[in-house]
Amino acid sequence: AAALSEAMVAEPRSLFALSAAAVSRSMGALERDVWGGNAHMGRRGESLIIFDYFSPTPGLSTQPIWRKLWDDVMKTRPPNSENITCWRKKFLETFFSNVLHGVLDVSSDWRLNDHHFSPLLHSSPHVSQLTLCNMLQGAVELAAEHNQKVLENLAGSLRILKFQHLLSSDQSIRRSLVLLLHRLIHHGSVSQVSMYSWPVPDTVLLVLILSMSAGFWRLGNALTYHGSLCGLCRGEDKAQSQEPAQERAERGHCNEREWSDGKNQEGSPRAPEVSGCRTDARLNSVVSGPRSPPLRNQACEEVSSEVPCDHTSIQGGSHRWVSDQLSHHPILRKTRRRLKSAVGKKRRCLRRSRRLYADPEDLYDFVFTVAREDSSGLFDKNSATEGENAENWTSSSPGSPCAGHAGCKKRGGSAGIFSLKAAHRFRSVSTLELFSIPLTEETCRILSNLLSSWVSLENLVLSYNGLGANIICILSGLRALSRHSDCHLRVVRVSDIFSHMPCMELVRCILSAFPQLHTLSVSFDLKCQLEGNRPEGNPSCSKAEIPDSCLEQLEIRFPREPLHTAFLLPVLKASKSLQQLSLDSATLPCAQELGLLLEALKEYNPNLKKVSFHDVNLAEHQKEVLLLLQDPVLQEITFSFCRLFESSTTEFLSEIINTVKRNSSLKSLKLPGNRLGNHRLVALADIFSEDSSSSLCQLDVSSNCIKPDGLLEFTKKLESHIQQRGGQIQFTHLRLFQNWLDQDAETAQEALRRLKAVCSVVNDSWDSSQAFADYISVM
Repeated sequence: AAALSEAMVAEPRSLFALSAAAVSRSMGALERDVWGGNAHMGRRGESLIIFDYFSPTPGLSTQPIWRKLWDDVMKTRPPNSENITCWRKKFLETFFSNVLHGVLDVSSDWRLNDHHFSPLLHSSPHVSQLTLCNMLQGAVELAAEHNQKVLENLAGSLRILKFQHLLSSDQSIRRSLVLLLHRLIHHGSVSQVSMYSWPVPDTVLLVLILSMSAGFWRLGNALTYHGSLCGLCRGEDKAQSQEPAQERAERGHCNEREWSDGKNQEGSPRAPEVSGCRTDARLNSVVSGPRSPPLRNQACEEVSSEVPCDHTSIQGGSHRWVSDQLSHHPILRKTRRRLKSAVGKKRRCLRRSRRLYADPEDLYDFVFTVAREDSSGLFDKNSATEGENAENWTSSSPGSPCAGHAGCKKRGGSAGIFSLKAAHRFRSVSTLELFSIPLTEETCRILSNLLSSWVSLENLVLSYNGLGANIICILSGLRALSRHSDCHLRVVRVSDIFSHMPCMELVRCILSAFPQLHTLSVSFDLKCQLEGNRPEGNPSCSKAEIPDSCLEQLEIRFPREPLHTAFLLPVLKASKSLQQLSLDSATLPCAQELGLLLEALKEYNPNLKKVSFHDVNLAEHQKEVLLLLQDPVLQEITFSFCRLFESSTTEFLSEIINTVKRNSSLKSLKLPGNRLGNHRLVALADIFSEDSSSSLCQLDVSSNCIKPDGLLEFTKKLESHIQQRGGQIQFTHLRLFQNWLDQDAETAQEALRRLKAVCSVVNDSWDSSQAFADYISVM
């Protein structure tokens, strides 16, 4: 009671808040009482109490219970456990995944061994991200009829879908995957699709996932679920069939006008059902790219009575579209008579097709077209002339795979093929990430066609995909996408081993097309040997003026290319909103180059808050380093592996310390990999001396040859400064990764214990014997 009174006097709080705080402190005892009282709660309480009783309650923390459940049920230590902010979420998502993939046996735990308890069903509403791997066993299980309710729950809760270490699969597995993706993406809430580590990707499977992520797939006729049409698609089809004929005709005329104007209708969450034949043709155009003619699918050319068709779609705009396409494709004019007969046959089968559905194998027609695709080039190359004249941004790469394909050069992303803008589409995801998945020329062309109208895409990450010269094809798709007024792309990250074009050329190409980008990251490890003698800065796109952009974060990793400020200057000048700049692995061709860069940053980027240099030799640029440290606007500065003290004197370190002490705006200073050693680390403690006006909160001294005795001395000096300042210090975080703290474990533990009383310390158990060569060089 006394404690309660004191708390209320110090800071008036509600009775509920006070009670919640008391219960949270005693949650461990409460858990034991709850488990012990299960016998009086009936059979249902033994298992479902985990999901019902321990649900989030404002003011109450159940974290200790979920942490203990993890230890008892999972029996493993989770990776990066120190970064887990919500153990409930971590437990439930891992629990669902482990049960789905057969890793966890619920019968092994008495709290879960209950026939009233369905592990997948009761944990699925809490799953926001899911990883499917290997042979997609998880997809098969989720698409099974007995898990229909589980899939419904996931459609409402799942936001991130990941694929990892996939293997080739048969048609039955792909069919299950189609059902899963259709429900979770097209009629669900999945907004991000990520794929990881697929050294030899199955083209059919890869294209399937990409296409469905972009919202493309057969509509209505082929999306069946256990013998019947998808319920959501059927509902939309029924709603459309009940529309008055006049309204349908008006809608068809409106759609036709929108197609001719190039307006995209992707934003609607559920696309209307269209003719199976017309849809197949469009999807073939999407997947096959410029090498395959539209209307090539046998399912369209030889329409049987089993193929559902839409009378209104044929009358409304399909016939005009076919005629228009044939006018651009002389080689396809021979099929006009055949198409007309197919149209008549479709009209005759209208009513009968409402009761019958296509063979499930038809789901994969357009995917299999990719594998069978020839390179005969069945499109009118003359129709590409206009696109080639209008689009010259790839002219600097005559050897690019798209140089001879109008589909990658014509404005709008197509030339002589059906425009993706005209396709009726399902809902699509807003984030696509491809990590370590080789993309061939064929898959790059497919991805380019998908990107050209993927207006819902907000984040695109292409990492180590072996693009090479195929980067030009991807750029063409992005260029076409940029012409959509409703394009939402805000983040682009491209990284790879070899660079086909200079980094600054790539940056300018992307930024000139997408001035609305907020984040742009370009990273390459090595320069392509074939491009080794290519002159810097002379491609056509580098001459184009960059419009004022919304760019806030720019990251460039140069493959040991020279950093020419003259090429970076137009980017900085156009990016008045730039807040973060990171330059990695660049070489400075002359001593004045860094100074010119700093002047440009000061003049054009007044909102810049974070600057990072990684693996850039700054040993001879001490003046510029000090200028950066005294900048009154910057809040975070990183010099990572920049050899700051390689040829410096003790006076340089003193100047750094005094400069930081006078800078009240700098919040974070990161100096990893600069060979500070013990004596320089101890000197850095003076940043927090009594006469300092520094507001530094974070200090990173990772990989700096620091030994336990040096860390202890730094700690003692820091404690002394804090005591002199009356305990008033803003320093909160210290990073110590990959230092030599294992050489004297007892001294290291004492230093860490005393440091943790002052600030948050992040370190690891690194084996310093790996750095013996570095140790010899610093002695």
